[in-house]
Amino acid sequence: MQEATDSSLKNIFYVDTEEKMQQLCSRLQAATVLALDTEFVREKTYRAKLCLIQVASEDTVACIDPVALKDIQPFLDIIYDQNRLKVLHSARQDYELFYDLMRQLPQPLFDTQLAASLLGFGEQVGYATLVEKLLGIKLAKAHTRANWCQRPLSPDQIKYASDDVVYLIQIFPLLQQQLQKLGRENWLDSEHAALYEADLFITPPQQAWKKVKGIRQLKPRALAAAKNIATWREEVAIEKDKPRRWILQDDILLNIAQALPKNFTELNNIRGIHRATSETSRKFILQCVQQALKLSQAELPLATKKERLSSEEERALNRVSSLIKNIAEQHNISSTQIASRKAIEQAVRGDRDIPLLKGWRYDLAGKKVLELIDQNKPEQGNE
Repeated sequence: MQEATDSSLKNIFYVDTEEKMQQLCSRLQAATVLALDTEFVREKTYRAKLCLIQVASEDTVACIDPVALKDIQPFLDIIYDQNRLKVLHSARQDYELFYDLMRQLPQPLFDTQLAASLLGFGEQVGYATLVEKLLGIKLAKAHTRANWCQRPLSPDQIKYASDDVVYLIQIFPLLQQQLQKLGRENWLDSEHAALYEADLFITPPQQAWKKVKGIRQLKPRALAAAKNIATWREEVAIEKDKPRRWILQDDILLNIAQALPKNFTELNNIRGIHRATSETSRKFILQCVQQALKLSQAELPLATKKERLSSEEERALNRVSSLIKNIAEQHNISSTQIASRKAIEQAVRGDRDIPLLKGWRYDLAGKKVLELIDQNKPEQGNE
């Protein structure tokens, strides 16, 4: 196994001044394919803080330092040019950063993790694993938990970061060729289309309750209170740019919603509330609860707890799962890449607006799934 041993930085262009930024953009003007990656931290903020951008073309490897630079717009203009293909591995988090910067997404995209998943490498294959399988190179892991905001960055950190694009630009054509050989390019286009949806990177405060684990188990009035508190928490987290858990932890939020305190005395008796919140925050939390207490029965949210499948639906789920597993094995991909258990449950329950029944998934398996479900439906009037 070959090791990634070149520790020299002479071929890595470190961009930390306006002059170097201009030089880099000039170098990249002729490039039609760019490999991209980012380093960021978000432990202490609501939004991820961009610390480094790595980019590679066929003849250039660079690390851009947004901590040192006042303006990275010239580079953003390069990567937002739709005449250049952007190659990323597991682009979801990088795209969130770019969306925060520009309120739009760089296109077109080639996500090597998505491409690999459609070629039988596994559903969420890591970059290092993919480099090792395709290029026979074993990447170092020494800086996976480095503090990328700290300056100066060490030479080893810069080399480690640049490796994320040095080999990315090399594995891209190999994956592209395999997709073309198997006729699966349109499969990848379909996966990319889902990443181009801006809604994927926006959580309206009113929808923040969906991120609270266990909230769907609450009774209707408690659920109404929890939704109100989650909305307030999200708005404060955004305003202060702090993690939502720093504003109020999920377990305390749920305890408040279940207790439905009617006054400050009852609220203050809830375990952890004094440690977690200020007096001002407790005032707003109590208002959230009071709003829920004033709702009529008809105004309460419907229970969101998922009903169990019937015995007939369970049998249908098992039959469909077996069908999808067989299809996946025939095409050397993961069965969950075609449909998760949740998606199969949705199909069995009658939901037709799901990925399994759209695009390449429908052509590959969805049509057969519908036929199987229809064949096994009990005839009307039969018990």
